[in-house]
Amino acid sequence: MGHLPYGDAAPGSLVTVPTELAISTCRLRPEAAADLQRLIAAAAGDRAVEGRLYAFSCHRSLAYQQSTFCRTRQSDSGADRAISAAPPGHSEHATGYALDFTVRPADGCPDAEACMAAKPAFRWLAANAPRFGFEMSFPAGNKQGVKWEPWHWRWVGTSATAPGAARARFL
Repeated sequence: MGHLPYGDAAPGSLVTVPTELAISTCRLRPEAAADLQRLIAAAAGDRAVEGRLYAFSCHRSLAYQQSTFCRTRQSDSGADRAISAAPPGHSEHATGYALDFTVRPADGCPDAEACMAAKPAFRWLAANAPRFGFEMSFPAGNKQGVKWEPWHWRWVGTSATAPGAARARFL
């Protein structure tokens, strides 16, 4: 269905992102969390963002992903549902390296929706996130055939030699 298989990060391999950086509880691998903090601080200091970036959805256990997948457009077949949500065991969120971004004020744009791409915060992310080791997981026309998700980003490190980057890139 387009999504790659992933195992679940061990709970002990994750840290909690400070609450002022996230809309809800956010747990990531330490190296990703450190770069996320730097990214959000840089965005907060840039007027071009026109709002404030937050982490919205970070690590999801396999059980949590099961509930996310099953409640997404329940009338659709599994293949249709997988366009919008990964089946359990196939979500980057389970790795502890992926997160969804949101921006406040939302100005009527719900979290995890394509309207995020119209926001100055998205343009800032697109231009600056690689400096902090993040890349958009599912750009338009991605090889996996997954729906374009301008809010969903994964940490891969600023270079292949950055601490933890080899593991993140392998996963």
